[in-house]
Parts: sequence; structure tokens; C-alpha cells
Amino acid sequence: MKESKWIWNNGKFVLWKNATTHVMSHGLHYGTGVFEGIRAYNGSIFRMSDHYKRFLNSAKVAGIKIPPEYQPSLSKITKDLIYRNRLKDCYIRPLAFIGEGSIGINPGSNKTNIIIAAFEWGTYLGEDAMLSGIKMKISSFKRMSVNSFMTKSKICGNYINSVLAKREALDQGYDEALLLDDNGYVSEGTGENIFIVRDGEIKTTPVTSILEGITRDCVFKIAKDNNIPIKEQKFTRDELYVADEVFLSGTAAEITPVKEVDNREIGSGRPGETTKLIQKEYSEMVIGQKDKYKDWLEPVYGLD
Repeated sequence: MKESKWIWNNGKFVLWKNATTHVMSHGLHYGTGVFEGIRAYNGSIFRMSDHYKRFLNSAKVAGIKIPPEYQPSLSKITKDLIYRNRLKDCYIRPLAFIGEGSIGINPGSNKTNIIIAAFEWGTYLGEDAMLSGIKMKISSFKRMSVNSFMTKSKICGNYINSVLAKREALDQGYDEALLLDDNGYVSEGTGENIFIVRDGEIKTTPVTSILEGITRDCVFKIAKDNNIPIKEQKFTRDELYVADEVFLSGTAAEITPVKEVDNREIGSGRPGETTKLIQKEYSEMVIGQKDKYKDWLEPVYGLD
């Protein structure tokens, strides 16, 4: 991550170093916040309206009240922020969290703080990962049950589950962790959805217990555009082991091939043809080379 000059903080553009919060903020103690991750490519923001729709839905699920005066202007604020920072390719992080006041479990009437940051951030899992694939480990941590946390929202506190799994995987020499659900079926990565390819068909975990990924939705559209069969169906780790191909999707991770799971080589141990096709089509989609999806891009520059 490369530090930018400006951050939007509760209605004002402030210098990065001045974007501070009180140490007694409720969100800092209890994880009472929601966030999003958005990317801009070559000066245009990809699927920003879909991301902000999910952001507001996350807040609704978490019971966090976004000040109504900000809700209709989040997209414009984001464009202004990128323009001020003179960014072209960047990652955007909106965050809403409950501030100081009540320090009990119930935040009461504590104010909701909102910030938006935009900064340069390269390939999430590394350039080599995009070309050669990554090594994954089935985590000893399970993905939390749908009765324990809200799977359709990006609530800050929920991500300790991902943090623990990620650290465990890295400590043991892997690139990423894969979590199973309560019943032992494959759920998702720490910040990515997962797909397997077997006998020419793509399969992915149903959204009943995972985040409804926006990049995941792109994969479905790319598969259908290219007449590749794709379906939602639960699958077990042994089906993962014998898959021809495995790949991850996510705003940060984009389309990342998986070459190994639990020290078992996936397919040939290299990104497969279906994965490479999805990866190529996605990379063209996000820079506006697919006419069908150009309306998913919102330009920042040339507006003044």
C-alpha cells in the first residue's frame, strides 16, 4: 500500500496523517463497523454503484446508521477523492464505524463515523501468484456459521475469523487459507470466493453461507458469455483435491489461480485454460474492453 495525500473523513478532505479517530471509539473496541473494497483501473472505478449498494446493505444488517446526508453522495465523494490524489489505478476503502460515547456492548446513540481512503495497492497476493498460482491450506478455523454472524455483510468484527486463518496459513508456509463451513463443506478464502473446474464445468459454493462477491458475479457472466457451464453447489475438500483447476475471485485478489491445496497439486500444477480465460476476460472487463460491460466503469477524469 502506498500512502496518498488525502482521505475523506466525516465530510472533509484531510491529510492522510490527520485522519485520526478517538481511542475510545466503539468500533475500535468491538468491531462495530462495516467496510467495502473497490478498485479503479486507468482512472475509472469498476462497479462502484454495486459496491456502495453492498456497503449500505452491510450497514443495515449491522444496525449502523449511515448519516442520510452522505448516502446519495458517496460516489461523487469517491471520484473527488481520487481526483484530488491524482490516482489512476487504486484501491478504495470506504469504512463506517461507531465512534466514542457509550463504551458498553450497546453503542447507544454514539455517532457513526465515515471515511473513504483511496491509494495505490498492487496485486493482493503478488504478481507471481497471478501468473503461476498460489498454495492454499485448509484452515483449522471454520468459517463462522450463519447463525453466528451475518454472511451477507462486511462487518469489521467478523474478519477476525479471516485474520486468524490467514496468519495460520502464512506461518505454515502457504499463501492463503481456505475455510470450511460447519458441515465440512468448502466455504471460501479469507477474503475471496472459490471456484473449481472439473470436466469442463465450473462449480462454486452457494451464497447461502458466503459473501455475495461482486467479482464472483463477474465470473458467472464471463462463463455464460463463453458458454462454459457454471453452477452453485456445495463440495467437499476431496473434490477440491481432484479438481482440474481451482481459482479465487475477489476485488483485491481479482482472479487468482490456485496450484496447490494441502500439499496436493491441482491439475497440472499450473493455471488451467479455463482459469486463464476467466482471468483474461476479467482483466479486459475492468479496463473497458468489453462493450457489454462498459457501463460498469465510472470515469473520474474529464468531468470538470
